[in-house]
Amino acid sequence: MTARVLVVDDIVANLRLLEAKLLNEYYEVSVAGSGQEALALVQRWQPDVVLLDVMMPGMDGYEVCRRLKAQSATAHIPVVMVTALTDQAERVRGLEAGADDFLSKPVDDATLFARLRALLRMKQVLDAWRLRAETARDLGFEPTPGPSASVAGARALLVLGEPAEAELLGDMLRRDGVEASASADIAGAWDAIRRELPDVVLISLAPDGGDALRFASRLRAETLTRDVPVVLVADASQKGLVLRGFDLGANDHVLRPVDSNELRARIRNQIRRKRYQERLRAELDRSLELAVTDPLTGLRNRRYVRRHLDAVLRGTGAAVLLLDVDHFKRVNDTYGHAAGDLVLREVAERVRAHLRAADVVARYGGEEFMVVMSGASTEDACLVAERLRGAIASSPVLVDGHSLSVTASVGVASGGAGAACDDVIGAADAALYRAKNNGRNRVQAAETRDWPPESITDRRPRVGI
Repeated sequence: MTARVLVVDDIVANLRLLEAKLLNEYYEVSVAGSGQEALALVQRWQPDVVLLDVMMPGMDGYEVCRRLKAQSATAHIPVVMVTALTDQAERVRGLEAGADDFLSKPVDDATLFARLRALLRMKQVLDAWRLRAETARDLGFEPTPGPSASVAGARALLVLGEPAEAELLGDMLRRDGVEASASADIAGAWDAIRRELPDVVLISLAPDGGDALRFASRLRAETLTRDVPVVLVADASQKGLVLRGFDLGANDHVLRPVDSNELRARIRNQIRRKRYQERLRAELDRSLELAVTDPLTGLRNRRYVRRHLDAVLRGTGAAVLLLDVDHFKRVNDTYGHAAGDLVLREVAERVRAHLRAADVVARYGGEEFMVVMSGASTEDACLVAERLRGAIASSPVLVDGHSLSVTASVGVASGGAGAACDDVIGAADAALYRAKNNGRNRVQAAETRDWPPESITDRRPRVGI
């Protein structure tokens, strides 16, 4: 897995040593000798991971990390602090500044590359969501509010630990408002996950690591839990198992005896990252929904319904209903465009209320609506069209104290599997035109003459009524 790694250290020998190790594993490497240089280089080069020395003159690693995490353009970049400091309080200080992990000098190669692989997998997922969200913003969709810094209300699941350890860890997490529950076995853990998806899973490693690592691997393999952070709880002697856990998809680890401040800092970071990813996903879902939705009526738009029709015609075939509000220009000219908008919204609601869940209705343009009925014959579609026409004409639309009589004309065409989307829409449009000419407020089915000559084949067996 190749990636860009920025190494930051004020001691040249340390820079060159890490640079050589990384280049030997085919990473792209850049180096910085100070905090200020690192901040400038991050903006310009956009690394995938920053390996950051703690003790530097002028601006130490903590301050560099805080500044990186405070900027939206760099907050997603993983930061690993490389330090000779062994004091627990220093580790917590770094985690609270936003660091993803610590490596102790001299750096152990196996630990370095295991952590890089795990962090890069996480960043690749975030980058994919960020790119899609940025594309949506470029198209004019407003971003959703960012997640709260508080983790209160988040849910943690503690798995496979001894009851005393689970109780101790749960008490630590509850100090931040995290709701903690425990399961002593794998089956119980899956039951708990299916009932309510946790925000983070802590897995206690037994001496051989067997069930715990298999469970961690399965969490990553299952669609339901693929994005749930996994934190391993291990003894200092279980370094090999922890590294294996990282390769299987674990996100972080904490060593026994567990320090409350370190555990809470690590869990807060994992929950915040998960919420950031969820926000990006929600932003994408919202932008996709807006991209295929008509903002006035809330129905699907022309782009969506044409693609849907094209897909249905490749399978079962479909009937198309084109519905046009009669004398709509008169409404706009007499009562104004606001009144016209209200009429369109009311027509949309009446149409939607009289269709099956499987039918797709869209605002096709202006005062015209399209309904796609998968697998429907012309006869069935005409019955539905008549129901829609009646629902629209059944009662007047009230607009600013005025009672407006609204009617609609409908054209119907049915295309079999393999029919061309434009041919079916064209036939329905010709039928609609005929309904308008024949007096409006009526349903008209497509006739043979409404289809292009080359389309009249066995693929379109249901024309006329």
